[in-house]
Amino acid sequence: MSSLDRFLGDSPLRILIKLIVISFLVGVVMSAFGWSPMDVLNGIRNFFVDLWNMGFRAVDRFVGYFLLGAAIVIPAFILLRLFSLRK
Repeated sequence: MSSLDRFLGDSPLRILIKLIVISFLVGVVMSAFGWSPMDVLNGIRNFFVDLWNMGFRAVDRFVGYFLLGAAIVIPAFILLRLFSLRK
C-alpha cells in the first residue's frame, strides 16, 4: 500500500468515484430543499454571529444581575459596618 493510498484510505480511483457519487447525492438533496452553496455558507456565518451575540447577551445579563444585587448588598454592608463601629 503506497503512502497516498494510506493517506486517502483507499485507492485514488475508488475515492474519486465515492466523492463523485456523494457529491451528486448531496447536490440532489440541496436542490430539493432549494439551497445553494451560498445559503450554506451564510447559515454557518449566521450561526457563529448569533453565538457571538448570545455570548455578549449573557455577559450583559450577568452584569445587570450583578448591579441589581450590588444596589442592595453594598448599602447593607456599609450600614452593618457603621453599626458595628458604634459598639
